[in-house]
This record gives sequence, structure tokens and C-alpha cells, in this order.
Amino acid sequence: MAVVRRERLRRSGLAVLESGVIAALYFGSAKAGLLQQLVRGQVTPLWPPSGIALASLLVRGPRVWPGTALGAFLANVSLGPSVWAVLAITAGNTLAPVCSCLLLRRTGFRAELDRLRDALALIFLGAFAGMLISATVGTGTLLLTGALSSAGFWPTWSVWWTGDAMGVLVVTPVLLVLRSASVPRGAPASRWVEGLLLVAATVGVGVVETGRTPLLFLGFPLLIWAAFRFQLTGAAPCALAVSTFAVIAASRGSGPFAGHDLLTKMITLQAFNGSASLTALLLAAVISERNETQCEIAAACSRLAAMAARIATGDHSRTFAAQERGENEEAERQ
Repeated sequence: MAVVRRERLRRSGLAVLESGVIAALYFGSAKAGLLQQLVRGQVTPLWPPSGIALASLLVRGPRVWPGTALGAFLANVSLGPSVWAVLAITAGNTLAPVCSCLLLRRTGFRAELDRLRDALALIFLGAFAGMLISATVGTGTLLLTGALSSAGFWPTWSVWWTGDAMGVLVVTPVLLVLRSASVPRGAPASRWVEGLLLVAATVGVGVVETGRTPLLFLGFPLLIWAAFRFQLTGAAPCALAVSTFAVIAASRGSGPFAGHDLLTKMITLQAFNGSASLTALLLAAVISERNETQCEIAAACSRLAAMAARIATGDHSRTFAAQERGENEEAERQ
């Protein structure tokens, strides 16, 4: 009994520690996201905490939801019109990633994002569907408390929803990549040089994006390059960088965002960010599936070649035994 009790205490302590770390990350990223706010000082076109919350739930499980709730409360307590409004907004910000996590798990989502179905599930269930909760609850709370006029409901709701959805699309994949990231061993020097060139090109395009010239489209060749050559490991950080530079340009009113009202800016910004994220995630998933299929075909060809060689030498018993072992291994994998 003492061993079981110690194990329970250890797990409880670990859960508390993890929730504290998640709350700190949520609060810090919220403050960073609010630097680019566009509506009422608390609605931003890119809300990184939603991506952090969903990634933590996918990796550590639903037990860490108190960390999201605590981080959301601390981030909103100085912004909300009243304590009850802050609690309602906190509930919406907590329920949204929890529901997204549950929806993704129902579909058999894999955190590696190496299948097209996983990328589509993250986009449509994790981002677009799940974040409807936080946007609706948050904007409705501001309307009921008188902090927002009825005329500003839908513009604020659209910014809130797209901001949370973009947070999931550009931040969650990066965190899932970092979860399993490791230094590649045996990679040739040319591979490292190509990676450094991609980083330098991304920074250069970011500088151009935040300038006066409307050249947002230059980010798409980088996303395609990153997805083809580095799959999700390169595409996810590249999409985050390109989207961040676009948000900075929108907040400054430079480039294609110059001389437009808030609604036009948001339509342009979120159309670009959504297109960039979809391009990066879907292309990276398709390339990963292609590479996996090629490996499976190569392995099957090797087995067939070995069987043909044994048949040619007259070793039929080993051929049939090897074939039976291969079929058994394939059945176990399925």
C-alpha cells in the first residue's frame, strides 16, 4: 500500500508541476500575442496560447487542463471588465483546446503528423471546429457585460476565432516537432548548409514582408522548399515564421495592409496565414506519406529479390519459410 501511495503522490506531483509549466508558457505567450492586438486590447489575429494548450493536451493528456485554465485566468484577469467575465472567458479558453483534443483522439490522431488524415484532422477539428467555443464564449461575454457593442460582435468574433485557429495551425505543429526533435546523425554537410540557407531565406523574406512593398507571396516558395526537403520538421517552423511576419506587417499597416480598415486587414491577413499553414501542413504530410510508401516498396522488392534468388538456387524450403515469416510480421503490424 505504501508503494502505491508513493506512486500516486509522485504522479500527482508531476501533474501539478506540468500544469504549472503549461500555465507559465500560456501566460508568457499570451503577453507576447497581445503585443499585436487589434480589438479592445485583448483580441489578436494570432493567439499562440491556443496552440500551446492543444499541444500540451495531446502530449501529456487531459490531466494537465488545469494548467491551461490557470494560464488563461492570469492572462485575462487584468483585461476583463469584471471577475465573472474573466471566469467565463477562462472557461471558454480552457474548453476549446480540451474539446479539440477529444475530437482529435476520436479520429485516431497521431502527433507525428506524418499522414494526410492527421493534418486534415488538426486543421478542421483541432483548429476550425474546436476554437469556435472560445470565440463564441469570449465575444458573447464581452457583449453581455457591455464591453462590446452589438455592432462589433461579428468583427470581434471573427478576429477571436481566426486568432485562436491560427494559433493552433502554426504553433501546435512546431511544438509537436520539438517533442521528438533530435540532432540528425550522419547528415552530410550539404544538408546542414541547405538548412541554414532556408533559415536565412526565411528571415530575408520576413524583412521584405514587413516592409512597404506588398510581397507576402514570397513566403510560399519557402514553405514548399521546407516541406519537400525537411517535411514537417522544416515546414512547421517556416509557417510560424512567415505568419508571424505577416501579423507584424498587419499591425503596422505596411505592405498590402496599408490604407485599409480593420475588416479588410483581417480578411487579407487570415487568408494569407490560413493558406500558408494549409500549404505547409498538407504538403509535409503528403511528402511524408510518399517517403514511407517508397520505403515499404523498397523493402517488398528486397524480399521478392531474396525469394527469387533462393528459388533460382533451389532452396525452396527456406523460401517458403521466409515467405511465411514475412506474412506473419505483416499481420502483426496490421
